[in-house]
Amino acid sequence: MRIGTVGNTADIISRHKFSIRKKYGQNFLADISMLEKIVSAAAIGPEDKVLEIGPGLGAMTQLLAEQAKRVTAVEIDKELIPILKETLSEYDNVNIINGDIMKQELKELCGGDKYKVVANLPYYITTPIVMKLLEENAGIESITIMIQKEVAQRMQTGPGSKDYGALSLAVQYYAKPVYVCTVPPECFIPRPGVDSAVVRLDVYDTPPVSAEDPELMFKLIRAAFNQRRKTLANAISGEGSLNISREAVQEALKSLGMDELIRGEKLTLEEFARLSDVLEQVYK
Repeated sequence: MRIGTVGNTADIISRHKFSIRKKYGQNFLADISMLEKIVSAAAIGPEDKVLEIGPGLGAMTQLLAEQAKRVTAVEIDKELIPILKETLSEYDNVNIINGDIMKQELKELCGGDKYKVVANLPYYITTPIVMKLLEENAGIESITIMIQKEVAQRMQTGPGSKDYGALSLAVQYYAKPVYVCTVPPECFIPRPGVDSAVVRLDVYDTPPVSAEDPELMFKLIRAAFNQRRKTLANAISGEGSLNISREAVQEALKSLGMDELIRGEKLTLEEFARLSDVLEQVYK
């Protein structure tokens, strides 16, 4: 039975006397056309291995299992495991794991192979999960996720936009974000209070910019956007853990042909990389 309809979703919830849990940010997608659009955007083929985070009732898992070689579905809510075993009983290529994705070793989950991630992520933990997936460098080819629309917009925006920030730069360092579609609240049970969006992150084999010390680059980025109303020189020098003077930042900016009073929101990822390379010697 296809789960991805309002009627079938409500029936399963009722039959199992399942109580939707706010602490897990549960909003079940109950629109088959939208589910199909997500799976299509993920470009799943018969040789692909898929990691699904938060399968919920198994609506998208069913579609993934019909396209992929293998699906590993990690669900944090133990009350959903019996439901998943029922809804996915006819698929022998699905492995259901009850656990917290933030505590999982990604390479172990997929046996060290290349794989694609598909997920309907809870709003409250979207950024930590996305950054874990990107930073662990565990063989991920792409990440197709449904998240809050506002966060999806931040991921793909560039310098000068009010949505541009540390998340934009971090995502764009590791992957190319592709905005797939907007998902209205009425597609879910229960309905969220805001629009959602589907975005695919095509993970780079090699980052598009080269920084001598990527860790320092991201420290500079975080400092810049923690105090985005300040000039970049003041924001960086105000971050005590960096121990870099305002004069040193201004000198570095000047050497790169940039305005000494520029704000961080005006710099591209490439410019942050160049700035970190210049400031590396001062930092050490």
